[in-house]
Amino acid sequence: MKPLPRRRILSIIFTHHSPAIAGIALGLLTMLFHYFHNPYMATLFAALSIVLLSLTVSEVAEVLAERLEEPYGSFVLTFTAVIVEIILLFLILLEAGHNEHAMETVKGGIISAVIVDMNVLLGLAVFIGGLAFKEQEHNEDTSSTYTTILLVASSALLVPSILHYTTGESDALGTASLLIGAVLFVFYIAIVIFQTKTHTHFFKATARSRMFRFKTRQEEDDEEEEEKDLFEMLSTVSNFVAIFILIAIIGYVAEIFAVEGMYLVSEYHFPVGLAGLLIAVISVAPEIITAIRAAKNDQIQRVINIAMGAATVSIMLTVPILLALSYTTENPLTLDFNTLQIGALILTILLAWKTTDDGETNYFEGTSHLIFFTCYAIVLAFM
Repeated sequence: MKPLPRRRILSIIFTHHSPAIAGIALGLLTMLFHYFHNPYMATLFAALSIVLLSLTVSEVAEVLAERLEEPYGSFVLTFTAVIVEIILLFLILLEAGHNEHAMETVKGGIISAVIVDMNVLLGLAVFIGGLAFKEQEHNEDTSSTYTTILLVASSALLVPSILHYTTGESDALGTASLLIGAVLFVFYIAIVIFQTKTHTHFFKATARSRMFRFKTRQEEDDEEEEEKDLFEMLSTVSNFVAIFILIAIIGYVAEIFAVEGMYLVSEYHFPVGLAGLLIAVISVAPEIITAIRAAKNDQIQRVINIAMGAATVSIMLTVPILLALSYTTENPLTLDFNTLQIGALILTILLAWKTTDDGETNYFEGTSHLIFFTCYAIVLAFM
């Protein structure tokens, strides 16, 4: 393959990868405002930088997803998103030693990530897809399996909370949290085997759910002439390296976001639950954009895989990893979530089960998820 001239490469970078350039620029501004002790601007620019850089990570993951195909493609998308989530929550957890709100923000972030995945991501994508195609069809085995998994995982999270409100013993709470983390991780391994080895057909689009369209010769010629972006021209290994570099930059910016953000939460008595919700929205934002694009292209199966797969990973991988990492700090994490968090989580899963169990979605079902999320956000704002 003939190498591209330098001017052509620069043109592709500035045309197709402006979010990455903007994200890096905002990251530099974040460092500047942090150096000059301006927490407001540092937090704002850090959040925007994380979203834009995460969006670029999502773009690279999409390239890899197309090459790896389902269900492995959705794994790549959900893993890249959950890595950003873990980085953000762990760096906030490190602030728990000198900020009383940090631990509760982390717990709120864990639950909110699932609620955002299942209500904002799924709700927006289903709503927009429903407006474009009236009804969209997916493999009903996918949603049925995922809602069962999520309901079991949510029930497992109830165990430490029950112990907290019945025994009140901190040692029992810590031990139960570790045991539940281990159970969730083992359950996740079983799910991976189920999804990638024994029942892969449960997570793929069926003939009924796939939209067929015959392409004209002109359309095929137009697709061939369409300029590829930089990541499509890179090898698979190079794209994985690019993801790791971007995540490293995100981690550095996220450290400033955690320090300055927690300062603002304490200084201005910002609702802790709402802070956790905002962190979840920041970490899930790239997946939301990816899901909306898929819905507009009538790829609702991909939307279901991303939304429910991300929610599954948020509980069953984020929780065990954060638990393990927390024991390297002076403030170990415990899973004593409050009644509102557990209740909203279980109601979210029940709503998702009702809106996806028949293998069809429409804009009204998407609206239902968005209304539920709005009500949850209002409650958090006044707590």
